[in-house]
Amino acid sequence: MKSRSYMPGTGASVGMRIAAVMAILVGAYLIFEFGRIQADFNIVDASKEKQDLRAEIDLRDEEILLLKQDVARLETNSLVEGEAYKDVETNLIDLQQKIQEQKNAIAFYRGIVSPKDGGRGLRIANLKLTRGKDEQHFNLRLVLVQVMQHDRSVKGKVEFSVEGAQNGVTTTYKLAQLLPEDGKSNWPFAFRYFQDFDRELVIPDGFTPDKITVEVISNTRSIASLTESFDWLAGQS
Repeated sequence: MKSRSYMPGTGASVGMRIAAVMAILVGAYLIFEFGRIQADFNIVDASKEKQDLRAEIDLRDEEILLLKQDVARLETNSLVEGEAYKDVETNLIDLQQKIQEQKNAIAFYRGIVSPKDGGRGLRIANLKLTRGKDEQHFNLRLVLVQVMQHDRSVKGKVEFSVEGAQNGVTTTYKLAQLLPEDGKSNWPFAFRYFQDFDRELVIPDGFTPDKITVEVISNTRSIASLTESFDWLAGQS
């Protein structure tokens, strides 16, 4: 019968090794599970934070939309107020112009009925020149009045001339020479209080106007004629 040798401590050493390996495996598993659980927690936290951020973004988007609506409303109100202000300003300007026109009309009629100098007879109330639509063309407006002498009408005609320089030479043009092709050279008048005229003038090329002379010739007895001269530039507007 064979005998087997036995070394004391060998079985215990193997058991310790097995236990150590098991401990390592268990530790590794626990570490893995802890890492997985920690990762799950991080994912949950990140997802919650993402949801919170998305909610915050939605809230900010809503605030931005409301602000844009407020801006649009304010711009609309500002536009409406601006248009209303323009209307008021335009109406005010129109009203001021009408008031001024009425004042001018009152002054005009007062000058006919009761002039400051107490004079009587024919007068030139206004002479105004404005540029026409074409070069060398001018529009002339003349207003004649009869002052403090309204018991009869005055009749007569207007003679008109413009003095100036034609290519450096002193020259005078009569009304008939300054009219357009279809213009009438005769300039009669007949009125009791006042009469206004509009005439178109065509200045010859090379001619520089300097002075306008207007002769108002009365054909009515006891009403004298008159002649007045005006600066060309002073008469323009």
